[in-house]
Amino acid sequence: DGMNVLFIVVDDLRPVLGCYGDKLVKSPNIDQLASRSIVFSNAYAQQALCAPSRVSFLTGRRPDTTRLYDFYSYWRVHAGNYSTMPQYFKENGYITLSVGKVFHPGVSSNYSDDYPYSWSIPPFHPSTEKYENDKTCRGKDGKLHANLVCPVDVTEMPRGTLPDIQSTEEAIRLLNIMKTDKQKFFLAVGYHKPHVPLRYPQEFLKLYPLENITLAPDPWVPKKLPSVAYNPWTDIRQREDVEALNVSFPYGPLPDDFQRQIRQSYYAAVSYLDVQVGLLLNALDNVGLSNNTIVVFTADHGWSLGEHGEWAKYSNFDVATRVPLMFYVPGVTTSSVNRGARVFPYLDPFSHIVDSVPQGQSKKVVELVSLFPTLAELTGLQVPPACPQTSFHVALCTEGRSIVRYFNASEEKVQREGVGCDDTDRCFNEEPVALSQYPRPADTPQWNSDKPKLKDIRIMGYSMRSSDYRYTLWVQFNPSNFSANFEDVHAGELYVMETDPNQDYNIYNNTSHGWFFKKILG
Repeated sequence: DGMNVLFIVVDDLRPVLGCYGDKLVKSPNIDQLASRSIVFSNAYAQQALCAPSRVSFLTGRRPDTTRLYDFYSYWRVHAGNYSTMPQYFKENGYITLSVGKVFHPGVSSNYSDDYPYSWSIPPFHPSTEKYENDKTCRGKDGKLHANLVCPVDVTEMPRGTLPDIQSTEEAIRLLNIMKTDKQKFFLAVGYHKPHVPLRYPQEFLKLYPLENITLAPDPWVPKKLPSVAYNPWTDIRQREDVEALNVSFPYGPLPDDFQRQIRQSYYAAVSYLDVQVGLLLNALDNVGLSNNTIVVFTADHGWSLGEHGEWAKYSNFDVATRVPLMFYVPGVTTSSVNRGARVFPYLDPFSHIVDSVPQGQSKKVVELVSLFPTLAELTGLQVPPACPQTSFHVALCTEGRSIVRYFNASEEKVQREGVGCDDTDRCFNEEPVALSQYPRPADTPQWNSDKPKLKDIRIMGYSMRSSDYRYTLWVQFNPSNFSANFEDVHAGELYVMETDPNQDYNIYNNTSHGWFFKKILG
């Protein structure tokens, strides 16, 4: 009870981490955190787009309740004056601090990252953030370009640094202040990478020789994929190196060698991120706060690395919606830590031999909308009540459920073994599911299919992930009153995880799926 919270959220990070079984990646610091945490292997975001996902998990409400599916509205004005997770901690005696990209900046957080509601002091943004999409990538011609694949010499960058390096430095500075200030804190640190462009210190390329990089296991567009479900990755097409390839819209594949370069750079960006996380956690040790600070590590959504012929988020597939999620809770996920003991010594990815294995791993399907009630319960605060069916006028409630009950992995095993299930309907109702959604402007890929503005949304894809299935319905949607019409189904998808873990073979049209339909409506 009464512990501090360090909340680390990463942009566009799918679970390509050693602790999630990835054999190629070098992520020793995040793996070390995982080895002292409960790790959720089936955690899902509510929408695979930055602003809607972040507003959803920071308010504990789903996108249909925040009414944010794009970047252009502020929920307090547009939907309801909902309390946020940091606001709740602030109102319960915590100093709340935001560093880097926590809320999505801009209209969707009132141009202030929801300050002063959510934060005790104005949020920190790295001064070099504004150069993210500038021409800073040196091409083979020696000139600077705005490329997707962008290894750089940091000393040549504007101000001689990068945004995530600045965010780590600021977060460490704040931890040093918190060490002397005896007040409890909720410190949120948002990292940009591996969000595009894939701009990172060039030395990280050495960790991933190109000959070790494979293509996605399914780099083709699945035959039975409804065209509404496909996203044409328009944001990367605008980068100079991709534009030069002149790839046909919407389905033209990228050349194999360039696919490998993207995958190589994504991995390099993950190792660069791992270093930042390692420095931050090492600082938590240095200030003597590892024994009374809960650490949460997650991402706002994933990113497709060529699976289904896609290079982006913007979909309901696992590659876009599945995220890493782990909780380090001193005395719960590890035995109690003596004050001053090293819990998170910094590990250099260039020399560290991989050996960390997660302590507790839960296969339960969980959702990011559950972060708010979970952190409230872990810190001994009153858990916000469950929202009623319609909650636009309720300031404090949550549409997620605390997942603390899954923290004891051995108990979970006993529960699972103790349930004998013959009745599919009953079993399915007991099984937790994760709901995600994605809007589209039309049934076929358009220039704005990836990020339609609210007024242009005509179809909403609602997707339900259980441990065994992913079921998605694309239904008619009216943006003027935010209503979905489940009697007007444009397309459907159904994937069986046991035989089709990559979600390539859509069996929606040759299967009866009445009980899925009932469950998604529920």
